[in-house]
Amino acid sequence: MVPNEKKNKHMTLQDRIEIQECLTKGMTFKAIAKRIGKNQTTVSREVKLHQKAHINGYMRTEEVCPKLLKAPFVCNGCEKRSRSSCPYRRQIYEASYAQRSYEEERSESRSGIALNKESFYEAEKIISDAVEQGQHIYHAIKAHNLPVSTATVYRHIKKRYYRIGLIDLPRAVKFKIRNTSSNEHVPAAVKKDRSYNDFLAYIEDHPGVPVTELDTVIGRIGGKVILTIHFVNCDFMIGILLDNKSASEAAQRFRRFKQALSDHGFCFGDVMPVLLADNGGEFSCLSAFEDDLNGNKESYLFFCDPASPHEKPHIEKNHTLFRDIVPKGSSFDDFTQDTVNLIFSHVNAVKRKQFNGKSAYDLFTFSYSEDLASALGISFVPPENVIQSPKLLK
Repeated sequence: MVPNEKKNKHMTLQDRIEIQECLTKGMTFKAIAKRIGKNQTTVSREVKLHQKAHINGYMRTEEVCPKLLKAPFVCNGCEKRSRSSCPYRRQIYEASYAQRSYEEERSESRSGIALNKESFYEAEKIISDAVEQGQHIYHAIKAHNLPVSTATVYRHIKKRYYRIGLIDLPRAVKFKIRNTSSNEHVPAAVKKDRSYNDFLAYIEDHPGVPVTELDTVIGRIGGKVILTIHFVNCDFMIGILLDNKSASEAAQRFRRFKQALSDHGFCFGDVMPVLLADNGGEFSCLSAFEDDLNGNKESYLFFCDPASPHEKPHIEKNHTLFRDIVPKGSSFDDFTQDTVNLIFSHVNAVKRKQFNGKSAYDLFTFSYSEDLASALGISFVPPENVIQSPKLLK
């Protein structure tokens, strides 16, 4: 039975991330629907509506793969997806693309013409004639008492609903198109009971609990990024290389990171019980950061207030050591996880004044162990071999 609290509600980004991960694991629509609390038909319709074509270098025919004619209608869980033996065009379901498509569809559905057909064409003729005579749009609206706003008229002109265009508006053609931010943010519903004030209250109730700060370092716009993890108690930092700055990519990589720790005999919840992140959309999938590999909660994720980097100052400051080696504007596209591990091995080997000449690696291995540092990808670097400049990567 679908839980009542999830009925008749729009699907969220986190729901779509769960769908993508379940499809990759080969789960059925029925199993996916039960997991996210939706109807099976809703999940099926979601995948059909928001799948996208993926052109691969091995495609040798325009024919549709016979497997795509039946559920799950996409190649996410196909064993041949990453092989050259598949000659067909591939269809995939990607959470970030599906969310953008949904938001665009919802926006378009709400931006129609409020006037009826006769009223619209009457207003269009009056305004178009007035503009061609050199009148301003606001003047034309007020002079004829038209039931539309100036903003609506400009929007209709931009969508080419009117006979006139922007070229007929002397001032409008001089304006530059406003830059809009494409950064995704954590939805407000996800941050419920996880605000910075909630974080402070939790720390007050659990004194001495180790805190780990999360952030993302960007290289080339649209390229690979690095999710940084900073242990506040000893200034120890590691990084996880991501192909992109999407919630689905971060969730998938973080689960692999937890699996790697488990393979080395460590429990993520014991090492990082409290996480503090900013409002970047890559942290939207709570289950990837808070739950263990069996779906049981093992950590608590909290979010800083918007535009408040001072609330996680330790990781922001430690990024300066990373930038000594990889200056801003550098691309991470040629990096591998081994490259990232090498960089942070040298960052953690730097002697710190606040630690009376000890390095972050020294404090971390004393507080935890060398085995855990190794499991996190960090190696010991002798002080005389530390390279804190771009020469390290050359």
